[in-house]
Amino acid sequence: MPNTTQPDAATRLSRRLALALPAATVAAPALAQGAAVSEADAARIAAEAYVFGYSLVTMEVTRRVSTNVPNATGTVGRAPMGQFHMSRTYPDASFRDVTAPNADTLYCTAWLDLGAEPWVVSWPAMPDRYYLMPMLDGWTNVMSVAGSRTTGNQAQTYVIAGPKFRGATPPGIPVIRSPTDMLWILGRVYCTGTPEDYAAVHAIQDRMKLQPLSSWGRDWTPPAGRVDPAIDTRTGVRDQVDRMSGVDYFRLLSELMAANPPAAADAPFVARMARIGLVPGRPFDVTRASQAVRRAVDGAPRAGQAAVVGRIRSSEAAARQTNNWFVITETGTYGTNYLNRAYVTAVGLGANHPQDAVYPFTEVDSTGQKLNGANRYRLRFPAGQRPPARGFWSLTMYDSNFFFVNNPLNRYTLSSRNDLTANADGTTDLLIQADDPGADRQSNWLPAPHDGFVLMFRLYWPMSAPAFSVLNGSWYPPQVTRA
Repeated sequence: MPNTTQPDAATRLSRRLALALPAATVAAPALAQGAAVSEADAARIAAEAYVFGYSLVTMEVTRRVSTNVPNATGTVGRAPMGQFHMSRTYPDASFRDVTAPNADTLYCTAWLDLGAEPWVVSWPAMPDRYYLMPMLDGWTNVMSVAGSRTTGNQAQTYVIAGPKFRGATPPGIPVIRSPTDMLWILGRVYCTGTPEDYAAVHAIQDRMKLQPLSSWGRDWTPPAGRVDPAIDTRTGVRDQVDRMSGVDYFRLLSELMAANPPAAADAPFVARMARIGLVPGRPFDVTRASQAVRRAVDGAPRAGQAAVVGRIRSSEAAARQTNNWFVITETGTYGTNYLNRAYVTAVGLGANHPQDAVYPFTEVDSTGQKLNGANRYRLRFPAGQRPPARGFWSLTMYDSNFFFVNNPLNRYTLSSRNDLTANADGTTDLLIQADDPGADRQSNWLPAPHDGFVLMFRLYWPMSAPAFSVLNGSWYPPQVTRA
């Protein structure tokens, strides 16, 4: 889950990508349309509308920042609209653009505007290599996901069409229909990180294509991107959203909902928002509103953000129950659970379906004490019980700010691709410490900093066996014990 906001203390709290979520929704019963709005009703509706729109507004600000470049060869994760950005190497410990970086896959990302016409995306066959190509609509729902688990590893081509398109498409090419004009392709291809495997994945990336439907059947060269100097590309996306006034936030939300309409299931809440003058596609004009509505709009950012932060804290408290690891599994599809959607947007924009990826996370040991490199730790897998994932698993080391830890091995993960040494009884120990454990144990060593750190598992394509799966809670990572 990429996120370009570097964390302060409050944001680090929101980076906990593996908190268990109790079911909840913020949508209250709709009020009768046309009724006068009291001070209390206006405040509630405005706060709920803020939460309702948080995912769409955040996606739009992310899109603006990510596409405000002339070409796809510069800043990590950024490319003009309608072009892939291909990550070519893993980041190292000097990398500071994205928190919780990934050292398992190379990303293949693109932003599309489906309002004018559909786009065609294709990629080559990838036999014996795990990959995942989720496509997110403007509300952060994973509305389509191709990949090893769902569609197989053969070469594939798709037409991606928006909600208003009614034209013809090339025969024999499947059509993916997006409910919104905004679409984010957040693909990734597994890589071992060796020079040979980098070259192999680069060859795959070089054969990925993205072009407008009108150019299908002929060569197409994307135009240079247009850079808008008014777009802030330095401030983190979450900070930009959080700093918006209520008026600016709702103006943008109403504008975005014209091309990215709410779902049919949202109709009761859409009617509720209309009580304060917030209507999809209609300019939001607070100057004609009552004083009660104006005060509610001004207070909406604080109230809405408090609801999201409260969800983070309540989820954290509820999740401290199994080996001190947190797991989030209600991701990728949100329905009318608007608070959950906003929460996941805040802590991990672009989250996959849990069937594709789960990210257990901890910052404490088996006794509940904060992890610290002044101590030595051990994580022991019972015999035959390494993390149950069909794609791959990895354990990543981050410092307290969620960046890689500099170390003499340039090793940031231990994973299923490592040649781990098992104990005589079949168990496997991962050694988590700052000092080198010696040549005979180095294969199982995950180097830690000398101060605080956090650990994050990645399980891609987690197994679904009833008695051995992170999906249903029958498997959790083992405790991190002090050695």
